[in-house]
Amino acid sequence: MAEITVRLASDKHDFDAARTLCLEWLDWHWKNYPAGWPRDDDHPMNPQRFKVALEALPDLYKRPLGGVLIASVDGKPAGCVMYGEASTGVAEFNRMFVSVSGRGHGLGRKILNRMVEQMIADGYTRVFFSSATFLTHARAMYEAAGFVLMPQPKGFPKKLRDKVYFMERLLT
Repeated sequence: MAEITVRLASDKHDFDAARTLCLEWLDWHWKNYPAGWPRDDDHPMNPQRFKVALEALPDLYKRPLGGVLIASVDGKPAGCVMYGEASTGVAEFNRMFVSVSGRGHGLGRKILNRMVEQMIADGYTRVFFSSATFLTHARAMYEAAGFVLMPQPKGFPKKLRDKVYFMERLLT
């Protein structure tokens, strides 16, 4: 049986592992991205913009109100997620990913559960996220974890409205 761990990133090695996983996620995303969907330079997954954000991970998700969680299988990083404060008492998470080599161990669910535990410990009462509609496997996991659909924010780009959904969950 594989040894599974999920923990907060705490040093350069951990943040480098998260960056590597995020780059794998970006590559997977574009290989699986549906034809006909927007691919403009202002796309949230634009590789150049995405790589700039990865360099800032320790600052974007720093403790005590943020965090980067790393999941490992037998000591090898295989999944991650990041979260931070969206507003007082409300967290937003993103970049949840399990590498192809880490799949089949229930890592997505374990990462999600550990993140929720940490958010509660950090004082959050609600969490939300957005995801692409083509990621149907992920949506089923979120629904099973108690997330429900929420309205898209005002001003959300029209070209993405039928491509992206938002979900939320109370943490209390």
